[in-house]
This record gives sequence, C-alpha cells and structure tokens, in this order.
Amino acid sequence: MPVRELRFERAGRLAWHERDTPALEEPTDAIVRPFVAARCDGDTLPVHRPVSRALQAGMALGLVDRVVGGICGKVPFRGPFAIGHECVAEIVSLGTAVTGLRIGQRVIVPWAVSCGTCPPCRRGLTAKCATTAGGGVLAAYGFGPASGPWGGMVADALRVPFAGHMLVPVPPGIPVGRIAAASDNLADAWRAVVPPLAAREGGSVLVLGGGAKSIGLYAAGLAVAHGASTVDYIDADPGRRSIAESFGARPLTREAGDYDVIVEATSRPAGLRRALRASAPGGVCTAVGYYLGTGTRVPLMRVYATDATLRLGVSHSRAVLPGLLEFVHRTGFPAERVTTLDAPWDDAPAAYAARTTKLVLRRDPLTRPHATTEES
Repeated sequence: MPVRELRFERAGRLAWHERDTPALEEPTDAIVRPFVAARCDGDTLPVHRPVSRALQAGMALGLVDRVVGGICGKVPFRGPFAIGHECVAEIVSLGTAVTGLRIGQRVIVPWAVSCGTCPPCRRGLTAKCATTAGGGVLAAYGFGPASGPWGGMVADALRVPFAGHMLVPVPPGIPVGRIAAASDNLADAWRAVVPPLAAREGGSVLVLGGGAKSIGLYAAGLAVAHGASTVDYIDADPGRRSIAESFGARPLTREAGDYDVIVEATSRPAGLRRALRASAPGGVCTAVGYYLGTGTRVPLMRVYATDATLRLGVSHSRAVLPGLLEFVHRTGFPAERVTTLDAPWDDAPAAYAARTTKLVLRRDPLTRPHATTEES
C-alpha cells in the first residue's frame, strides 16, 4: 500500500506524492510515523527563491562553493524531492536487533543519519558519520538523492537505520509542539549558545537574526534561560524582535558593546563580519547559516587581536538531543513561542510555502500517550 510524502517540485510549489511503503531492511531498522513536523530555516531558500540554476551556474563559474553540489545535487535543489527534516514521530515497527525502544513510543528523528559507533560519531560529529555518508558529504533526510535514499520527514512513514542509536525518546510530559524543531533548528541553537556560555558563566550574548530565522530566536531564549548577563537580539523584523523580547532578550538595532558569545544567524557575509567584530576577548562566534560564495571575507586581524573563535558547520543534533530534551523537560522551556504558523498536516503543500518564521505541521498520533508520559 503506498504512502504519501510531501515533495518540493519547484520554487513556490510543493505537492503530495505517493511512494512505496518503507519496510524494515535490516534488524537494526525502525519504521516511524511522523505526526508533528517543522520547517527548517534552510528549506526556505529553494522554496521561496528559484535558486537551482543560479547555484549551478555559480558553481561552474567558481563563484559558489562546489560542496553545495555534494549536498544538494549537481543542480542544487532541483525537484522533485521529498522535503522536511524536523519531526516528532511514533514508532510503528522495530527490527529484531533494536533494544530499548517500544512500538508506539514517541521519538525525535535527527536530521542527519548516523550509526553511533564510527570514529566521527564517537566524537559527537554525528552529521559526519563515516558509515552512512560513505564517500558523500552528507547522509540526511529531506535534501534529495545527493544526501541518500532517506526521503523527507513530512511523510506517512520513514525508515530509520541504526534505530537504537538514532531515535531519541521524548521525555514524559513535554508538549510535542514544544520540541517540533528538536531534530535540527532547536538543537542548532543549543550548540551555538549552551556550551560556550557554560564556559563563560554569566557571559553576554549577541544574536544577529534574520536569515536562520527560528535558530536565532531559539538561541536568544536559550541564552536567557541559561543565565546570560545580557542577551541582545538584532533583527529587522519587528515580529521576531517581539518574540525575542518575550524570552527576556533585549531587542536592539545595533550592538551595545562586545560580547562573550555571538550567534550569527543572518546567513550573510556582512553579518558574519559584523558578528566577529562584536567579539569580546576570548569570545566565541557560531555561524549557523549558509555562506555559499567562494570569496567570503572575514576580519582575520580582528579575530587575531581579540583571540576570538569562529565556529561554523552543520549541527550534530543527535549528540546534543539528550541534554536538550532533559533541559526542556526539567524547565518547561517554551520553544513553541517561536512557531508563527501552526497548520494541519493535510495543508502541508500550501503551508510549507508560507512566508513565515516557523511552520509546524500537526496530525493526530495513532495512539494517545500514557497518562504519565508524553503530552500532545
């Protein structure tokens, strides 16, 4: 019996398509049914702009880094492909070798596919798994065939390999809409703020928002929740500034000093330079966006003089999910404030194309949670 999956066809157009029902292929596999899905900030690039041919030409001319093709194909983001890589799912089938999980359990599926045992995975670099990526750049859901045969998460069913490692149980009592983006964007914000702030207790934080829209907001909220002395949030959008302020961040139009922790979420080279120039001595700047050009300039002498650290790269969400989910469970961190459009699952083709900060899709789970476990 076929199942539905949401496919990106071209900029501004998505549609439901049928595919064969995924089946257990290895004893370590699981089949899960997503029932809450969120749109990653990065998905808006091809959804809202016809970028495929421009990126292809840019790579041919040496203006766009060729690694883009390794992730998104020789013609990047060319449809149709199954889209979506943030979800909360319920387990519907387990391979014979999977232990510690049960049918009906609610889980987070990390965006990047990893084995949990190779050297990169053991180092916490789960998005660079040597087993699943093989000779490619990435093994992931929702990026198309160049990143593997995994499909997208806005689907009736997914096959998850290495399920005992990959699937992270949802702690009891967490409203699932609160962790809709835990697969990627919420975990990305966590790694940008929580570890560097832990090493700089009571440090000051600057978030430059606007490109990676939801990541910047999650980061501002997490910084406040983890005891930053100052959290300044800069963004041209008044709606996002209001959300940041609701978390306790201070919305500004320009920096107010130097900062111990900086989150660069504009996804623009100018934002990257601005972030690095705002670093206090020994500060850490994490860039969470895409910088596609081959000639991105950064103020290296400024970085040298302040002994700052620049971190950028894909997020390794599987490595941070246990700590993130425990924190949300313990504190009730209201990540759902970032959601600006909550839509029915069947409305996914139109909703996924909406110009909004954070989309969350929902449908009913197959089973209700136990009274002492997960909430809807």
